Amino acid sequence: MALQPLLRLLLLRPPPPPPPPHRTPHLPPTSSTRRSAAAAALLLLAVAPPPRPARAEPDGEDDVDEPRVVRLFEEASPSVVFIKDIVVSSRPRGRNGGGSLLVEDEEGGATVEGTGSGFVWDSSGHIVTNYHVVAKLAGDGSESHRCKVFLQDSSGTSYSKEGRLIGYDPTYDLAVLKVDVDGDKLRPALIGTSRGLRVGQSCFAIGNPLGYEHTLTTGVVSGLGREIPSLSGRMIRGAIQTDAAINAGNSGGPLIDSYGHVIGVNTATFTRKGSGISSRVNFAIPIDTVVQSVPTLIVYGTTVSNRF
Repeated sequence: MALQPLLRLLLLRPPPPPPPPHRTPHLPPTSSTRRSAAAAALLLLAVAPPPRPARAEPDGEDDVDEPRVVRLFEEASPSVVFIKDIVVSSRPRGRNGGGSLLVEDEEGGATVEGTGSGFVWDSSGHIVTNYHVVAKLAGDGSESHRCKVFLQDSSGTSYSKEGRLIGYDPTYDLAVLKVDVDGDKLRPALIGTSRGLRVGQSCFAIGNPLGYEHTLTTGVVSGLGREIPSLSGRMIRGAIQTDAAINAGNSGGPLIDSYGHVIGVNTATFTRKGSGISSRVNFAIPIDTVVQSVPTLIVYGTTVSNRF
């Protein structure tokens, strides 16, 4: 009977509170943990690069220096001339003669038979071009061929003068014209050297392709020491090969380097057979050859080999 009050007391006592939960102590991250987190962040950056703007940004040295090319053209183009080979033909007015009638055309009574380019050699008015551009001026005189040279003064204004053929060398496809212009109105080209040229260096052609005056095309020196045929049948040795576009009307114009110095005279291009499209295999006479030949043409009218 004594056990009953004790049992009743135990049953009525509230149960003890549950023990507090076990907590892990908070420890500061170790250096290895920090390295792992940094590596994970770098991996995420490598896998998902930040978006780039749509406009291409220049990367520096590998891009073309456009302002320099623009300045190069502005300084060199006044030395480049546009040449037109003009034929002044006549036909009788009637069965009984009575004078002649000029063939009307855009040049005011003349027919433009061919066009080409050239550049101012000196302040005396000498113009260097290709022989094949003005070859008919040295013809038999069956037709009246004249040469019209379009120049540009220091203000950029174009004007024209008649050009007289004073010397030519078919072997190297070179010719020299003379225009009567005051020296202060002429801008002689800067003559460089073709010695020391290297394949891969930049070059620029300025001329009048298809009649479009003062056109600039760009490229590189693709090869050196090439041989190309001339009108005389002999090979022109040491020609410069370039991929700068040279088309009809570019002949006789200058090939210049990155400093605006003339390194060659544009003279020939290979075209795809039957298409007339340039294959970008173009050639220029090296300026060192031109420098040797032009003074003789100015003084004697032809080279020693052509005089005997």
